[in-house]
Amino acid sequence: MSKLIIFNKPFQVLCQFTDEAGRKTLADYVDVKEVYPAGRLDFDSEGLLLLTDDGKLQAKISHPKNKLPKTYWAQVEGIATQEDCDALIAGVQLKDGMAKAVSCKILSEPHLWERVPPIRVRKSIPDSWIELVIDEGRNRQVRRMTAAVNLPTLRLVRVAIGKWSLGDLQPGQTNAVGL
Repeated sequence: MSKLIIFNKPFQVLCQFTDEAGRKTLADYVDVKEVYPAGRLDFDSEGLLLLTDDGKLQAKISHPKNKLPKTYWAQVEGIATQEDCDALIAGVQLKDGMAKAVSCKILSEPHLWERVPPIRVRKSIPDSWIELVIDEGRNRQVRRMTAAVNLPTLRLVRVAIGKWSLGDLQPGQTNAVGL
């Protein structure tokens, strides 16, 4: 039977099992053998990462042609507006082409764990939260999209991929899911 592991990747952990530079990796948290990440999550991002030993499932989750929705909560610098969300849904031009959100909405501050280290806070510059759903997975795509509407991302947490969600897992925790 195939394995699927839901993992809450902490901030500044690599989405691989080894690192010659000595940074934290999946090996510091996941003790299940022969599973591999289905997709990636930036070193600076947190949240849901799926790991599996099933190559077909890994491809289904991570291959762009499958358009699996990925839901992110982004804390951005500045006050996000509905117009910003509308622009993200309509599409923004990035260096590697247009990028469109499937959906976008303004969030009140979500109940999340404390990030270590915390984000930098500037008293003179407000921040806000948005929920962004994309069905691609280009390198640093959400960060580049929010920057394109003048809302630089301060903190990025992936909370869902397709039907799988983070639930109440805390950073570094895993949950094996039956397939």
